[in-house]
Amino acid sequence: MRLGRVNLKESYCMIRNGEIFAEGMHISPYEQGNIFNADPLRPKKLLMHTGEIRKLASLMSRQGYAVIPLRVYLKNGLMKLELGLCKGKHLHDKRDTAAEKDAKREMERAFRGRQDA
Repeated sequence: MRLGRVNLKESYCMIRNGEIFAEGMHISPYEQGNIFNADPLRPKKLLMHTGEIRKLASLMSRQGYAVIPLRVYLKNGLMKLELGLCKGKHLHDKRDTAAEKDAKREMERAFRGRQDA
């Protein structure tokens, strides 16, 4: 983790039995390690106060909310994980995003076509 070989894409947090775990977070194996290196995609247990976990659990129980890791940083020799409470997009929001993306792609294509001429 200190080498910056952590991938947070598609990772999320789950609460099980009063404990919080980071799922889908990929930490590349230590290169100087041996054959007993841990699985890079295994669930990672996070250390949090019980009250904080209960608060997150109550917020996550509402429909459409999820806790996701935003960034990993080093502080006083400990690796810290910044979490964010997020709400998923509705179908019409996804359609708007896709339409904006298509329009931007078309504008770039037209712009490139004019530069070549």
